[in-house]
Amino acid sequence: MALERLWAGWRGEYLDSGPAVEGSCVFCAILASGEDDETTKVLWRGRSTVAILNAFPYTSGHLLVLPVRHVADLELLGADEASELWSTVTTAVVAIKAAYDPGGLNVGSNLGRPAGAGIPGHLHVHCVPRWNGDTNFMTSLAEARVLPEALAATWRRLRDVWPP
Repeated sequence: MALERLWAGWRGEYLDSGPAVEGSCVFCAILASGEDDETTKVLWRGRSTVAILNAFPYTSGHLLVLPVRHVADLELLGADEASELWSTVTTAVVAIKAAYDPGGLNVGSNLGRPAGAGIPGHLHVHCVPRWNGDTNFMTSLAEARVLPEALAATWRRLRDVWPP
């Protein structure tokens, strides 16, 4: 069977374009808002890293770990930032396991728009609890997700098990 090629030259403009609003970053706006952690869904703040709930989670317990500094690429992190980031990812995994007892987890980053980064200018690591059989037909059929708890309940649940 021969490989077919479909040309989509119009995609080049999208690939070359910048963010929708130049200089905007939802993470930076949240961290600079001055609002309390429960309102902003920040779970933990370190010297150079924060853990925050994903506002549009794949499943309950889906959180993000990110540097406080607005930086897009792993290689731009300083040694202390990188160390705290990965230490916080480990803590996040432990907290998710304690709060949800999932069968597994997905941990990863989408680096750059072509890789699927929704916020490509600010590096973030997804920590997503997973269970056997958790594929959700609603996503395929109705472009919707069914989540069993509100973000406020998820925040409290994870915050209660997060180490000091």
